[in-house]
Amino acid sequence: MSALTGPAEIAGRTTPSRVLFGPHETNLGRGRMLSDRHVAYYAARAAGGAGIVVTETASVHDSDWPYERAPLAALCGPGWSSIADSCRPHGTLVLAGLGHAGSQGSSAFGQSALWAPSRVPDVASRELPMELEDAEIHALVEGFRESAKLAAESGMDGVELDAGQYSLLRQFASALTNQRGDTYGGDKSMLLREVLGAVREAVGDRIIGLRLSCDELAPWAGLTPEQAAVLAGDLAASVDYLVPVRGSAMSGSATRPDLHTEPGFNLDLCRRITEAVEGRTLTVLQGSVVDPAQAQQALDDGVASLVEMTRAQIADPDLVAKVRAGAAPRPCVLSNQKCRVRDNRNPIVACIGEPRSGHETEDPALDGADEPREVLVIGGGPAGLEAARVLAMRGHRVELRERSERLGGMLRVAAEVGGRARLAKLADWLEGEVRRLGVHVSTGTEVTDVPGGAIVATGSVAGPRNYAVHGGTVVDVVDLLNGVELPDGPVVVADPVGDFVGVGVAELLAAGGKPTAIISQDQVIGTQLALTGDLADANTRLQQAGVTLAKRSLLREVHAGHVVLEDVFTAERRELPCAVLVHCGHRLPDTLPGAVRAGDCVAPRTVHEAILDGRRAALAVVRERALV
Repeated sequence: MSALTGPAEIAGRTTPSRVLFGPHETNLGRGRMLSDRHVAYYAARAAGGAGIVVTETASVHDSDWPYERAPLAALCGPGWSSIADSCRPHGTLVLAGLGHAGSQGSSAFGQSALWAPSRVPDVASRELPMELEDAEIHALVEGFRESAKLAAESGMDGVELDAGQYSLLRQFASALTNQRGDTYGGDKSMLLREVLGAVREAVGDRIIGLRLSCDELAPWAGLTPEQAAVLAGDLAASVDYLVPVRGSAMSGSATRPDLHTEPGFNLDLCRRITEAVEGRTLTVLQGSVVDPAQAQQALDDGVASLVEMTRAQIADPDLVAKVRAGAAPRPCVLSNQKCRVRDNRNPIVACIGEPRSGHETEDPALDGADEPREVLVIGGGPAGLEAARVLAMRGHRVELRERSERLGGMLRVAAEVGGRARLAKLADWLEGEVRRLGVHVSTGTEVTDVPGGAIVATGSVAGPRNYAVHGGTVVDVVDLLNGVELPDGPVVVADPVGDFVGVGVAELLAAGGKPTAIISQDQVIGTQLALTGDLADANTRLQQAGVTLAKRSLLREVHAGHVVLEDVFTAERRELPCAVLVHCGHRLPDTLPGAVRAGDCVAPRTVHEAILDGRRAALAVVRERALV
C-alpha cells in the first residue's frame, strides 16, 4: 500500500509525497516572465509537503500568447532557477510546464494568426486559425526542444508537456481539429511523438510528464477513452508519468468544473489508462481531487501512483504536512470563485478560504505569538470566525458572541442554495478550528453595547427593493433558505445580481416541484457565473429543470397572482403568473457600531472578502495592542 504522504520513486528521483501540485494559470507573472510571487507561491506548497510542483505552463514559441501574463519559456530561465532553489530544500521535485495553446490561444496580445493543424475556427473565440505548414511544425518541435533544454539548464527536475484540453498537441491528435491530408493528418499522434523525442534528447534522464486529454467528450470525432487507451499505451515508454484529463474546446467546463461536479470525476478514466500502460509509466489521478481520504483510496485501489491535488493545495498550502500530522486541512469547496483567473479582470490567483494564496509576498504570515490579551468578537459568520481563529492562534483569550443559535452565518445559508452544499465544509472547518483553539463561544447572544477593542462582524440585513408591491407575497432569499414555507403556486425569483444565488435558488425550487421562473435584466441568466466557468452549465440545468427564463426584464410591480415585467430595450410590459416572489437582490450592512468592523457589516460581498476582512481585523487588533 502506498501512502499519500509517503515518498515515491520516479525516473530515479524521490518525491517526498505522492501529491502533485499541477500547472495552472496564476496571473502572478511580471510581463511574460516568472516573478518573485511565483517563487513564494510554489515554495509555500513545497514547504507544505507537495511531492511534485509543476510550474505554470509556459509557451514554447512566441506565436503563442494565450493570456496577458502567460509565461514565455524563453524568458523563464531565471524564474525557473529561483523556483527550483526555493523548493529544493524541502525535497520537492520541480518540473516546468510547457505547451502551446494553438487555436485556443488569443491573437489579442501577440497580434498574429493563431496556429492550428487545420482551418477549424475555435468554438469559444470563433477565430479562424492558420494551418501550419512544415516550417511552422519544425519551429514548434524545436520550441519544445529548446524550452526543455533551458528548463534542465535552469535546474528543473524535468518538464511536463501539455496535450490536455487547451493545447496544440491535442488539436493535432484529434479528428475534431486535425483535418489535414498529409502525414500529420494520417497519423494524428505523429507530432506528439516527434515532440516527445526532441524533449527526451534535450533533458536526458530528467523527468518527462505528459498531460493528455483522454476523453474529449465529443465522441462523434474527438478522442474517446478507448482511443486514448491505445494512444497512452503507445506513448508509455516515452514518458515518466502520464496525467489523463478530459475535455476539449467542445467542453469548456469539463477539465476544471466547479462544485456541481463531484470530486474525483476522472477515477474511471484514470483506472482505464493505468491498465492500458501496463506499468510502463506512472499515472497521476486528476479531476477535482480535494479529499485526502479519496486520494488515498485511489492509491490503495491501484487507480494511479500519484494524485494531483492542485485546488486543495491552493486552499491549504500545508495540506500534506497536516495530513501527516493527523490535522484537518482547510477544505477546498471547488467554487472556482478566486482560483480560476482566466478572465478579463486579470485577477491574481487566490482562494475564498485562504486569501493569502497568491499573495504570499505581501500578506503577512499568521504564525507568531503575542502577549495574551482578552478580545471580544461579535458575530459568528466567516469574518468573525476567522478573526477569532487568528487571534486564538496567536495566543489571545478570545470570546465569540453570535446572535443566532449556530455559527457560520451567511456561509451556511449559501450552502443551502442548490448545488452549493460543499460550502458548509468551510463553515465546519472554521467552527472546528475556533473550538479546537479554545475560543469561548456563546450563541443566542445579542450584543447591543460594543466595548472598546471589540471586533464587530455582524453581517448584513435585507436590502432595498426597486419595485412596487401592490399585493401578493414577497420572501427574502435568506428567509427562504432558513426554512420559510412558501404558498402553493408559481414562484418567481428576482435576480438583479446574476451570481450563483438566484440560479441556485431557481434550481432548488424547480427540483422541489414548484413551477419556477427567474427574472434578470441581462441577456443571459447568471452572467456572473462566467467567472467560475458555470455559466453555460447553469443555463443548461435551468432549461432542463423547466425553469422559465425571463431575460432582458426589469421587475416593476408585484400583485396578488402575478408580477409585471418591463423589457429593458423596448419598455414593453408583460405579466408572469406569481404566487410568491423570492427576492435575491443586494443586501445592506448591519448597523451595530464599532471601531473595528469586518465582513458584510462593512459591505456585503463574498465569503472571500469576509474571511480576508476578519483576518485583517484580527491582525490590526494585534498591532494596536502591541503599541499600547
